Amino acid sequence: MAGTRHTPPGRAGRLRLRHSLDVAERGADLLEQKLRILRSEHQRLLRAEEAAARAWRHLLPEAETWLLRGLLLGGEQALDGAAAGIGPAEVTVHWTTSMGVRHPAGADISVPARPPTAAAPSNTALVHAEAAYGRAVRAAAEYAAAHAAAELVGAEVIGTRHRVRALRRHWIPRLLEALDRAGLALEQAEHEDSVRRRWAARQ
Repeated sequence: MAGTRHTPPGRAGRLRLRHSLDVAERGADLLEQKLRILRSEHQRLLRAEEAAARAWRHLLPEAETWLLRGLLLGGEQALDGAAAGIGPAEVTVHWTTSMGVRHPAGADISVPARPPTAAAPSNTALVHAEAAYGRAVRAAAEYAAAHAAAELVGAEVIGTRHRVRALRRHWIPRLLEALDRAGLALEQAEHEDSVRRRWAARQ
């Protein structure tokens, strides 16, 4: 422990150890406060992730069902024709910061409209499939953002818990032990000095 190995002897060393101990205890208290807030935020994000996952898992089978119906009615050529001319969806992720942790706050999805020059789907099932997949893509993006947020804040919870544990179980006890040793050494030095002064006075 470098902080105690290089502590100067005497009162100055004891004062330095006392200061280090105060800093470590304040740091542990602040980290524990941060940990409580992070845990609460993590639980909220986990609930949001679960709700987003349920929505996505509900919407995806619906879209797949409509797609299967459209394929059965029109074949793959009908699907290729319905998809022609439509560009990819665009995802915009919004970010926020919680207790120093940057994480997604949500996602906006822009699903391009069918251009006027593009051919309309050849059957109603593909029309429903197109709309259902649009909803499913939005739900998938929201789930991905919620999952990433929960993962990032969860990782910070683990890291903060480890730092608190290191302070409470290792650093602070070692500082207390070093402070006790410094106090005993100082008392012994003062006692020896007092004995020497009394001896000198008698001489």
